[in-house]
Amino acid sequence: MSGEIDSFLAMLAAERGAAINTMLAYRRDLEGAQERIGDLASAQASDLAKLGPAWSDLAPSSLARKASALRQFYGFLMDEGVRADDPSAALPRATPRRPLPKILSHSQISALFGQAELEASSGKPAAVRLLALLEMLYGSGLRATELVSLPLSAIPRDAPLLTVNGKGGQARMVPVSKRARAALADWAALRGNKARPGNKFLFPSRGSHLSRVRLFQMLKDLAVRADLPPEKISPHVLRHAFATHLLEGGADLRVLQTLLGHADIATTQIYTHVDSARLVALVNERHPLARQRDKTRVRPLADRSE
Repeated sequence: MSGEIDSFLAMLAAERGAAINTMLAYRRDLEGAQERIGDLASAQASDLAKLGPAWSDLAPSSLARKASALRQFYGFLMDEGVRADDPSAALPRATPRRPLPKILSHSQISALFGQAELEASSGKPAAVRLLALLEMLYGSGLRATELVSLPLSAIPRDAPLLTVNGKGGQARMVPVSKRARAALADWAALRGNKARPGNKFLFPSRGSHLSRVRLFQMLKDLAVRADLPPEKISPHVLRHAFATHLLEGGADLRVLQTLLGHADIATTQIYTHVDSARLVALVNERHPLARQRDKTRVRPLADRSE
């Protein structure tokens, strides 16, 4: 494969702080395109145009991501003086529609936690660990990668907050509820039996930490035991539930953006669809003109004096 791809990815990591998962996705996209049309560094516009038919069955969001990876790659080659032209104008374009997040009802959350708490009451390490993971996903809105890679030192002691390294290596503070702190303490007391000496992770597995794939599997298995459709449950769905239910409870959108670690509030605004009726009611009840209208009726223009 082209050495330019390695150089491009190294730049993303060093200068833009790109997350590992982002770089892996870009590598797959770039190497996949290279397998179809040959060396990307020397490809011409006519070569890139061949990717349109090859990508015709992709979802708009996938097509947009692949095209974006190539556009950034050719921009990098021009900046480095490897190429004098940018052939990426020949790439297919798509306007991805941001999908609405899957929503879990309060009753579904209660069923999931009810089952997890029942199993954790047995004192079995795997069940206690699962409850702690569940509390952090729904109680703090962590991403799967953020959660499984937490170090042991992340367990809050005096302050009900912990520091999380999110996408792009950006650190943020997230709250830890009393419930979650209790679940983490229970797990920490049992963790020693599961961890190898020197393992620094809160949720260890062999010589490293619990994998994202295993976390997905554990949650789906729990959903089955709780009589919930397993396809509706995932770490990201629980993160959506955290955001959705906070917004329903009156949380400020900017606060939600900080808690979720979104760089752009436009990403956070997707959650406003879930409670539009409450937002309309909020404007009607809290806006100054609404309160004024309750006190005095505004006269029609025709009744007002000049």
